[in-house]
Amino acid sequence: MIGDVMDLTARRAALLISVFTLSIAIAGGVVMWIVDRQDFPTLGSGMWFAMQSITTVGYGDRVPTSTEGRVIATLVIIAGLGFMSVITATITAIFVESARRKRRVPAEITLDHIADRLDQIERLMHERLEPDQGGADRGDGERLQRGPRM
Repeated sequence: MIGDVMDLTARRAALLISVFTLSIAIAGGVVMWIVDRQDFPTLGSGMWFAMQSITTVGYGDRVPTSTEGRVIATLVIIAGLGFMSVITATITAIFVESARRKRRVPAEITLDHIADRLDQIERLMHERLEPDQGGADRGDGERLQRGPRM
């Protein structure tokens, strides 16, 4: 169980970061609405500001003017910058890992690998032909009959 939790893949990291960032956006929007009602009279306006800040769009149609609002905005913006940086790094890591796997596959095919595979094929053929020892193969799939001819 602990090993599963500690095994942080790029997909899990992206999910974790997304949930954290969404939580920051929601909390930031709610707190902005509670603390700075003059600039953010509705919950929607607080959420709109938080989403703009998280995504680093920053239209500027809603801006905090109070000190408390600016502190909250700073925290939301920092979370947004972290989110964008980590998501970009995660996507890049996925592409790099995919390219590395594609390059590695041909390098793994060596003469030893081919010889091992041929040995496996030979064993399989031997196992399949063993029960059929009653007659020899003429080469066209038909069996030659053994024994006395009359």
